[in-house]
Order: sequence, then C-alpha cells, then structure tokens
Amino acid sequence: MTTFKHLLLAAALVAPAALSAPAATAQVGGVAVADPEAAVANSKAWATARTQIQTQYKAQLDQANTRRQAIQTELQPLVAAYQKAAAAPGATEASLRTQAQAIQTREQTANAELQRLTAPASRAQSYAIEQISAKLQDAVSAAARAKNVSLLLRPNAALFANPTADITSAITAELDRTVPTVGITPPANWQPGQQDGGAAAAPAAAAPATNNRAPTGR
Repeated sequence: MTTFKHLLLAAALVAPAALSAPAATAQVGGVAVADPEAAVANSKAWATARTQIQTQYKAQLDQANTRRQAIQTELQPLVAAYQKAAAAPGATEASLRTQAQAIQTREQTANAELQRLTAPASRAQSYAIEQISAKLQDAVSAAARAKNVSLLLRPNAALFANPTADITSAITAELDRTVPTVGITPPANWQPGQQDGGAAAAPAAAAPATNNRAPTGR
C-alpha cells in the first residue's frame, strides 16, 4: 500500500477536519474504488488517538499556534515591503534579492522553531497512524472479499465510479474491527516506518509559519 506520511494531519490537531467516505452497498461485485488514506483517517482508532494527542500535547500545540500567529504578524510588513519594491519601476531580481533572502531566512528559522515545538505531537501522530496502517492491507483484502471485488482502484484512477462502488467505508469498518485502539506513546527507540505495512503518518501538528512566499524576482 502507498504510504501517506505527512498527508492527514497538517491541520488535524489544531483544526481537525472531518473526512467522510461515501457509503457502500452490501454487495458491490467486480470493479470498485477505495481511498485507503480516507479509510485510515475515518477509523475510530485514529479519531481516539487524535483526541488523546490534542489533550496530551495541548500546551505545546497552543504555544506553536501562538508563535505561528506572531511570526505571521512579523512577516506581513516584510512581505508587503517586498511586494511594493517588486512593483516599483525598474525592480530587478538583483535589487530585490536582499529583501527576499531576509524573508526566506526568517521563514526557515520560524519553521524550525515550530517543528521543535510540535515534534512530540508529530511523533505521537506518526506512531498512532503507523499502527493503524499496519492493518490496512488486511482490511483492504477483507473488504474486497466481502464485496466480491475482483479489481480495486483508487478514486482518481477511475474515469467514472458510481458512489455505490466505493468500498472505503467497508475498509474503515474492517480497521475498526481489527485495530479498535492504538497507543500514542512510541517506545524510546522507535522511528517512523518501523511497523510492518509502512508508516502512514498523519497531518503534521504544525503548519508552516506562513503561506506568504516572496518571489525571487520579477
């Protein structure tokens, strides 16, 4: 199965988003589609783990949010000044380079700071999702057998798929049955990707410091 490290959690801890999968009928048969990432994201084990992580690491996540907002406020006048300079007659990449580099350096420093603050939560997220995704292949196989599916595609690989041919929710049901809960405290020597089945990491606990990117030139 494809891994999806850093796919689900970019905002899931700070502002969890509901991911819903289309309902499946009792029997599909033949060709079906499924979104394995959504199946994991919709699992009860992940919902519980996410709530636990939000609670356990609330202080660090709140601190990261506060710092992110402060950094964005700090960067806004720098970006505005850059944009004004870039719009001036005769502006060139060379004339704008110093301002652009200053913004990029500050962003890099800010992102490193935010990553340090959210590292414990991100590690817990990766550990929880990895435990669930270790059961994903078995869940896919079981759901496909139950639905009499002989060919299973990702939704974006199908030109057209009737909603009743989506067995994502059936895969989630299998995950809920086989892995109802997971731990959120990884062993001291644990590293992402060690679980069988590969890591399927969630959203990063902290988003980048800012989405304002200064162009490198005109």
